[in-house]
Amino acid sequence: MVEQNTEELKTMPRGVAPRSTRKGRNMIAVASGKGGVGKTWFSITLAHALSGYQQKTLLFDGDLGLANIDIQLGLMVRSDLGSVISGAMSLNQVVCHCDKGHFDVIAGRSGSAGLASMPVGRLQILGEDLSILASSYDKVILDMGAGVEKPVRILSGMAEKIIVLCTDEPTSLTDAYAFIKIMTMQYPRCSLNVVINQANSLREGQRTYDTLLKACQNFLKISPELLGIIRRDTRVRDAIRNQTPLISRYPTSEAAEDVIAIARKLING
Repeated sequence: MVEQNTEELKTMPRGVAPRSTRKGRNMIAVASGKGGVGKTWFSITLAHALSGYQQKTLLFDGDLGLANIDIQLGLMVRSDLGSVISGAMSLNQVVCHCDKGHFDVIAGRSGSAGLASMPVGRLQILGEDLSILASSYDKVILDMGAGVEKPVRILSGMAEKIIVLCTDEPTSLTDAYAFIKIMTMQYPRCSLNVVINQANSLREGQRTYDTLLKACQNFLKISPELLGIIRRDTRVRDAIRNQTPLISRYPTSEAAEDVIAIARKLING
């Protein structure tokens, strides 16, 4: 699949996106290249941490077709992104507030293959509408789907900053590198940052980052910045199981402290 997408991009002039798009100055896309690395949990916890610093924050479920932010938060939403795609509602009409984390949420619609296969033009319109809505917030977090499919690339390319989340698993590193490679080809000026999740220690997390960095420097001639390392924490699973943000349930846990540090770094620029 990675090679297929790479071939698709070869027909596009280097440095030219599919269409002139507006950058969301405060939009942060969270991607992984691979599923199962804790991307949705990280997006939720980051949004919660940012709201704790008095940042008005919106969390957008961009995992079109396999949405689960509302499930992890235990939210009962009346309307979701599916209503926007169908034209029944506007983007701002499907915003709901998460009292547990003190941030707003736009929920996706799980199991809808139609959302995942939206035409490029519709995806770009959605991204532009989102960038307009973002002007009402300090930070907007886009929880992207796994892989390097079209919706992930286009919506991530509209964000001011892209966070690539990965673990020390070889498949996670390989897929993170593939995502970085394809995004660099399609959006040479995108701001790519790396967060290492589920690290056994800060030292091990640094080693994982160094491995990815070396590959990027040798083959892509770029150096994505390390935004932070999140230590492995058994309390993360407990918080997810109880549909409660980690910072609310275990505010002094190592993983919570690590995400709070990342939020602080994002605020300080």
